Amino acid sequence: MSWGLDNLPYGVFSRAGQTPRVGVRYGDAVLDLAAALHDEVFTTGSLNAFMARGHRAWRDTRALIVNKLSTDRSLVQPHLVPLDQVTLHLPFEVADYVDFYCSIEHASNLGRMFRPDDEPLKPNWRHLPVGYHGRAGTIVVSGTPVARPNGQLGAGRFGPTAKLDIEAELGFVVGSPDGGSFEERVFGVTLVNDWSARDIQAWEYVPLGPFLGKSFATSISPWVTPLEALPRIEGRAQEPAPLPYLAREGDWGLDIALEVELNGEIVSRPPYRNMYWTPDQMLAHMTVNGATLRTGDLFASGTISGESPDTRGSFIELTWNGTEPLKLGDGQARTFLEDGDTVTIRATAGDISLGEVSGIVTPRA
Repeated sequence: MSWGLDNLPYGVFSRAGQTPRVGVRYGDAVLDLAAALHDEVFTTGSLNAFMARGHRAWRDTRALIVNKLSTDRSLVQPHLVPLDQVTLHLPFEVADYVDFYCSIEHASNLGRMFRPDDEPLKPNWRHLPVGYHGRAGTIVVSGTPVARPNGQLGAGRFGPTAKLDIEAELGFVVGSPDGGSFEERVFGVTLVNDWSARDIQAWEYVPLGPFLGKSFATSISPWVTPLEALPRIEGRAQEPAPLPYLAREGDWGLDIALEVELNGEIVSRPPYRNMYWTPDQMLAHMTVNGATLRTGDLFASGTISGESPDTRGSFIELTWNGTEPLKLGDGQARTFLEDGDTVTIRATAGDISLGEVSGIVTPRA
């Protein structure tokens, strides 16, 4: 998959003995932007200062990078650092984190699972993008180990979760709180794995929703792909028509294909293009009550699932809450994640790679 001029995702990297700085990935290297563009904003160790400059600066800088890599290659060549010589870091300082629930297939699967005698979707689901506020402080970069969380498992019961799960998601990074349109405010996208402890979640979530079952870790890719690089498609049809404030700004459906890998074996291929609520609608709903935005805000799509069993983006769906164990090629089976398991989520948009987000499960010390 392409890491060429049509892609150029941003990230934060460091070389041995040096402080982190901002670069863009080009092929199997990172272009050191501070050195190549002579701009100190890229020495801060975070994308936030650059993102705060706004949409015009993002567009102009991307054009400048493309120009230098295509016409002034000899001048930027010294500033292309091979990936095997760098460490990748959390690409931006996360201000706030909101997780949505925008896949009708995922929401319907969970409804059938836990409310088999009722309608799968709650009455509000088709009228607004359901979401909740997560914990920004436990968002970690891909490769960070994830310790199995402890919590209450029922009345008088406490201990490590036995139902550790993943959620394959797409995250949207707010670059500037100013501007009217979606693309003026959202800088780009990153892959998200919102780790979940389903037994802790099941006991605690009534009546106020997710808390400790979600807040222990959320992993994101080290790369943030600019919106400009993504192939856009028409969003999925919605019935009934949403309220005027949720009217779509344009074609903000995204043709992105994900794959979920467990210990080296692909177990699912969720399609983002099927999502019911589009990201411009998520942003509109998130702010319609007067809530403010900050540079570095992250909002995620919620679990991405398709219609067929092999396109479900969580193990609770893949194994139907543990009642249908997932059989692996090495003869093992899984209902939920075990210590030592490594989950990697990758994504592509046409020929463009969005990279990966990966994490290994470790026992709670």
